[in-house]
Amino acid sequence: MFEQSINIERMEQAVALFGSFDENIKLIQNEYLVNVVVRDSELKVCGEPESVAKAIKVIDSLLTMLNRGETLTDQNVRYCISLVNDGNEDKVKEFVGDCICVTSKGRSVKPKTLGQKKYCEEIKNNIITIGVGPAGTGKTYLAVAMAVMAFRTNEVNRIILTRPAVEAGEKLGFLPGDLQSKVDPYLRPLYDALFDMLGAETYQRYVERGNIEVAPLAYMRGRTLDDSFIILDEAQNTTPEQMKMFLTRLGFNSKMVITGDITQIDLPNGIRSGLKDVTRVLKNIEGISQVVFSEKDVVRHKLVQQIIKAYEKSEEARLKR
Repeated sequence: MFEQSINIERMEQAVALFGSFDENIKLIQNEYLVNVVVRDSELKVCGEPESVAKAIKVIDSLLTMLNRGETLTDQNVRYCISLVNDGNEDKVKEFVGDCICVTSKGRSVKPKTLGQKKYCEEIKNNIITIGVGPAGTGKTYLAVAMAVMAFRTNEVNRIILTRPAVEAGEKLGFLPGDLQSKVDPYLRPLYDALFDMLGAETYQRYVERGNIEVAPLAYMRGRTLDDSFIILDEAQNTTPEQMKMFLTRLGFNSKMVITGDITQIDLPNGIRSGLKDVTRVLKNIEGISQVVFSEKDVVRHKLVQQIIKAYEKSEEARLKR
């Protein structure tokens, strides 16, 4: 049985590292079949040499996160494990500690994966950024955070969030109320992100001043959007014509972020997705960036990653038939 030790500077570090009911350490022990114990100021890892080496790398990565003020969660412990398994443990420092903005409740919004870090950097450095990936990768939430940061630092005067009002198995006409009431359910995720960043009262004040607009994609037609941060969400449900219309709304001193998941297209059969088209048509154009997320960038419940993998395998098997 091989044993290796890590020095723990403070007992608070050990408490945070182990987590509630030792849940963080149990994840590492179950992954590598090692035993982890604390003796005095040392943390000892016992097991097969290769497994111990990987467990030590995960623990070192987690300690780096703790030293930079991060709170350990099930998600980021699992992500560190996946980085070590891929041989990328040295990249932990690349995304730890960067705060995009602070929410209305004082919580820091930070990238939690390498994919999210790259996404935020591309939004910052490009005029148009296209983010494509599965649910739970933070595409919309981080785009809204970047928009709020740009607004707070006076880089833009307006935030405009839009979505195509596509019927996903439900009929829009049967929803109660006027047109705005009918489309509001489609825009709810955008409202939720803004409420979280700004607070409901501040959000409402900016809406009344015209600094923030949340509207269906159809409302964008015929406009030129200057000094604005514009986010098109659920872009997989646009047609190529709608996508072209949206892109040509771009005005001076504006940014655009387009997000979507090409595995969740709700368009009628036979209609091409504007998101699929735009990733091909706008390839290699300066000022336009494309970021593709994977299931490793999912920051929701661990089962979401497994669900995405299962569907990917199912689709691959179907295409081989």
